[in-house]
Amino acid sequence: MTLHAPLVIDVAGTRLTDADRARLSHPLVGGAILFARNWRDRAQLQRLCAQIKRVRRDLLIAVDHEGGRVQRFRTDGFTHLPPMRDFGRLWREAPETRPGEAALAACNAATAAGYVLGAELRACGVDLSFAPVLDLDYGRSEVIGDRAFDGDARVVTALAQALMHGLRLAGMANCGKHFPGHGWAEADSHVDLPVDDRPQEAILTDDAAPYGWLSASLAAVMPAHVVYPQVDARPAGFSRRWLRDILREGLGFTGAVFSDDLSMAGARVLDGRDVTPTEAALAALEAGCDLVLLCNQSTVDGGEPIDDLIEGLSRALIEGRWVPDETADARRRALLPTAPAPDWDALMADPRYQHALELLP
Repeated sequence: MTLHAPLVIDVAGTRLTDADRARLSHPLVGGAILFARNWRDRAQLQRLCAQIKRVRRDLLIAVDHEGGRVQRFRTDGFTHLPPMRDFGRLWREAPETRPGEAALAACNAATAAGYVLGAELRACGVDLSFAPVLDLDYGRSEVIGDRAFDGDARVVTALAQALMHGLRLAGMANCGKHFPGHGWAEADSHVDLPVDDRPQEAILTDDAAPYGWLSASLAAVMPAHVVYPQVDARPAGFSRRWLRDILREGLGFTGAVFSDDLSMAGARVLDGRDVTPTEAALAALEAGCDLVLLCNQSTVDGGEPIDDLIEGLSRALIEGRWVPDETADARRRALLPTAPAPDWDALMADPRYQHALELLP
């Protein structure tokens, strides 16, 4: 088995198919990302996650489950978590008798949200949620919008730290996104290639500041499919300048780096030309990503895009165009939970969980 399994792929439905199992068993595949189509109810989700772990225990099961409008599982007991903007509003608007009480209450509520989020997912077998969002809310980006805590990097940092503490209490790691910041660029990288033409100093002083302040706490980071032309002509997720020079060397980040979804429009053009998912994956890995995601492709032409990516990266390995990184896979494995997952029924009766629910805005 290779020492580096960088591919995170999706699966087709509510249970694994033979094709899903074959892909997940490939030594270059390190994880699976789930979506709403993989959900029917809690019992089914638990079975699906157990099926994935039977393929390989070290496969990382991840999901985009932030709260607000980005929450994949919403029924059969899952708490409807508020958007992160609600915690920023609580910080700014809650009544207080002494200065700072509102900020502390907001941080306590964010910790509660992180605990509820992480505990419910873990009780169903999910290892990691791609949260928190560290983007600043400038009122410009509809794709970010209320997913952001606030427009002030200091408020975002404090609330994100609190939410990550809640995740840790639930036995779950974290992933800050979208480095160095997606809040200023107006275009949606799912369907376009956003551009943020501000100077590097402005981006580092404001948008990227939470990554430095949280460098000791962040377990993983996901860069933005955004071009910052005054820094690099490539989107951040394909930029050695952003990932190696700034994120790792400048800000001291030591955790795992995930690419954002390589099927998004923001990942399909590099250096002025269209690229395949394999070309995009190789570029992201070369730039400094440890793991690369290809999402919502298992239902496209029978999963052919995933098969092509696995084949393409395998060929690159054989031909010496890509060299696996053992330290990168160690960072992936460090995201796997180490504590036993809670039992759902026991969780519902847990005083900490019940108190956390009461604290949600």
